[in-house]
Amino acid sequence: MAPIAHLDVDAFFASVELLRRPQLRGLPVIVSGSGPRAVVTTASYEARRFGIGSAMPTSRARRLCPEAILVPPDFSAYRDASRAVMERVRAQVERVEVVGLDEAYLDLEGLVAPRAAMRRLVSEIRADTGLDCSVGIGPNRLVAKIGSDAEKPRGFVCLTREEACARFGPRPPGIVPGIGPKTVERLERMGITTLAALAAAPLDALVAEFGSNHGPDLQRRAHFEGSAAITPVRIAVSESRETTFDTDIADPARLEEILVSLATQLCERLAAQERRGRTIAIKVRLDDFETVTRARTIAAATNDAAVVAGVAVALLREYAPPRPVRLLGVRVASFDHVAGGPSDEQLALPL
Repeated sequence: MAPIAHLDVDAFFASVELLRRPQLRGLPVIVSGSGPRAVVTTASYEARRFGIGSAMPTSRARRLCPEAILVPPDFSAYRDASRAVMERVRAQVERVEVVGLDEAYLDLEGLVAPRAAMRRLVSEIRADTGLDCSVGIGPNRLVAKIGSDAEKPRGFVCLTREEACARFGPRPPGIVPGIGPKTVERLERMGITTLAALAAAPLDALVAEFGSNHGPDLQRRAHFEGSAAITPVRIAVSESRETTFDTDIADPARLEEILVSLATQLCERLAAQERRGRTIAIKVRLDDFETVTRARTIAAATNDAAVVAGVAVALLREYAPPRPVRLLGVRVASFDHVAGGPSDEQLALPL
């Protein structure tokens, strides 16, 4: 079986910002908005040493590291940098599945010396873009992914499935993609705190706790069994725009104004990609964190801002939020045609 590589650009957003602001190198940098409800998009490794991580509330990150430098995100710059990296990757490897702006799976079949080829690729990306990457190589996607995470930054880890089991067996299950915090808590209540323990757990106990599908899947992940399939084109099934307010909004007119603006931004993106969808949806999160979605499918696919905004506003009026709103979003789905690249997916926030 041909090996699979997972390539991940180290601290991608922060690294792009440091290329543009070299005077910040060596300093704790956080890429984030500045509002009271902002969250960390990513952080430089200097900031990560303080315990700062992606999706952490920015207010907490600033408490952990008061001297951290806050840089607002620039997604246009990140898309440009991603495009440069992936063009270099595709020039060297035939089958590439891009799964975000900063990461991709590579099918290394046909390469005479896969490890040497990947080391050359990493060097070429650094020379062309100034960005460093970590690489994991394994017999399947799961081993490759956890390998690329193992020794960041500038990591290069090659593992068999058996080696992955031995190396990560003493680690908590949550390090494996697909095993989330809530699942980890349930496993801990069962007395399962390591991947080795999960791999050795009675299957009937896992099925009783997690069901006939999820239980066996958890054990397969603990054994580092996974797919080796590479899908060169990943089709985004929807695209959305949403915003979290610094202060909850109760004024219906203001909410409609914001929704129209979000729909306009979304449709500009769809038009540039020649994508049109028939399903229009809104997402509303209230001040008590209750989250509601409403959707409507129209007869003809569209990327017309007036049409999308009109349907979205109608859905909002029908719902009539009973409490102040914390977050508002709009989504278009059921595309008739997808022309955009796979790297768009990281910015397509699901409703």
